[in-house]
Amino acid sequence: MASLSLSRLSGALRRTPLRLSRSYAIAPAKTAWVPRQYIKPTPTAIPAANVTTDATAAKTETPPPSTSDEFKVSSDAPPPNATAAEGNGNGNGNNVSTGDGATDWSKSYHGLATQAFPKEVIDVLMAPVDPLDVEMKPGEQLYCLEMDIYGLIYLPEIKYRRVLNKAFGPGGWGLAPRSETNVGPKIVSREYALVCQGRLVAIARGEQEYFDPSGIPTATEACKSNALMRCCKDLGVASELWDPRFIREFKAKHCVEVFAEHIPTKKKKKLWRRKDQPKFGYPYQE
Repeated sequence: MASLSLSRLSGALRRTPLRLSRSYAIAPAKTAWVPRQYIKPTPTAIPAANVTTDATAAKTETPPPSTSDEFKVSSDAPPPNATAAEGNGNGNGNNVSTGDGATDWSKSYHGLATQAFPKEVIDVLMAPVDPLDVEMKPGEQLYCLEMDIYGLIYLPEIKYRRVLNKAFGPGGWGLAPRSETNVGPKIVSREYALVCQGRLVAIARGEQEYFDPSGIPTATEACKSNALMRCCKDLGVASELWDPRFIREFKAKHCVEVFAEHIPTKKKKKLWRRKDQPKFGYPYQE
């Protein structure tokens, strides 16, 4: 019995180193790290610079310019542009024509300041304004910085058209756009030229406010009327409306400033109206 136990023990001892060697076998050693060797590049030959000597420069020197007639510089002024038509000669696109021979009024200045209109036309354009045609801007009092006055009197745009129709006849005048329509966040503007009897008379930029994108077409039409009013200033139409003395006298004689209450907000404001007009209605109440 004792011999059997010793034999088992000796057998177990003989198997233990084998198991340990299998479980904790030592991995083979890695190859030692060897630093890389830096190989210095071989210098290449730099090509010699192409140096020009005096002798070579003498051979390649540019020959002097020819003295033939085609290289002579004339001191005479150049002739006028043969394609420019007769006009005021201001040199700013005078009488610019399109392909079919019509005047391009978006660029042309044809006829500007060439001569005055006939006397009968001048009398119609510069006739004194009728006080019955002048309107007072309804709403709050407006302050004009240029003339240092409060309130705004104006002539309806249809009155300007009637004056031009009487002076030149229907079809004898027109507004020509000189720029694209500029649509801003709250305002529309465009530049127009007033053409009367085939002559450029005035240039002005019209503007009009709008509060909703659906109102842009209406604002564009009002912008055109505003440009017409400004162009007519150069012809003397209703020029009294820009005269501070006339404005003060007109308002003292034909207008009145009243207190009116805004019914929804119950706020009182000073408003202007003509004396011969009825009192303010809703949303105001005098």
